[in-house]
Amino acid sequence: MKSIIIDDEEMARAIIDKLSSNNKNLNLIESFSNAIEAIKYLNQNSVDLIFLDIHMPTFTGFDLLQTLKNPPKVILTTSDKNFAIEAFEYDCIVDYLVKPVTQERFDKAVQKATLFSQTNKVESKPKDTEVINELYVNIDRRLVKINFATINLIEAKGDYILIKTDSKNYTVHSTMKKIEEKLPDDLFLKVHRSFIINTTKIIDIEDNSVLIGNNVIPVSRSNRPELMKRLNLL
Repeated sequence: MKSIIIDDEEMARAIIDKLSSNNKNLNLIESFSNAIEAIKYLNQNSVDLIFLDIHMPTFTGFDLLQTLKNPPKVILTTSDKNFAIEAFEYDCIVDYLVKPVTQERFDKAVQKATLFSQTNKVESKPKDTEVINELYVNIDRRLVKINFATINLIEAKGDYILIKTDSKNYTVHSTMKKIEEKLPDDLFLKVHRSFIINTTKIIDIEDNSVLIGNNVIPVSRSNRPELMKRLNLL
């Protein structure tokens, strides 16, 4: 992967340069001490991955990301642990490295970036050839694979969503709209503003609710007709 470093600290840039040279999957092509120069470069050149510091004078790492129309994958490098939640509001950010960074932790972050790139290639295929059976979610800065077939339901929880599967529940910083776009229409249906269900997991339906496992899920009046269409009624 072609990569660049953006960090105002010379020592920090040197460390990432050294770590990059020890990773066979990386081709470090440029290094920048300020975000403005990096933006000028990115407007004329494409890269696969950016190692980006958050705290930089005048123009922060988050400021930079907001100026890029189609940012590449980003690994944040920072001394501050307090921006992890904000960081994962950006789809392009794949990991969050807290300085000082070890080679082992660095290599894991690069592996995540590689995985994200491969996933995007699959999703960019034409829909008639596209077969995606799972999605990856960020859990404590780890990528966890969840197979669609194992998901029972998804519930909105403020700024988070709760994904309930056959074996485990996952709390993810995301929105219902965002995950709904990732789910296959033939399996999932939004039955309420706070609930998406896997229709194959329905045990029974009574009045304006469905039973999935031990969960009673409300069905809104507006979504009930579509639910009934999905059912193979006798």
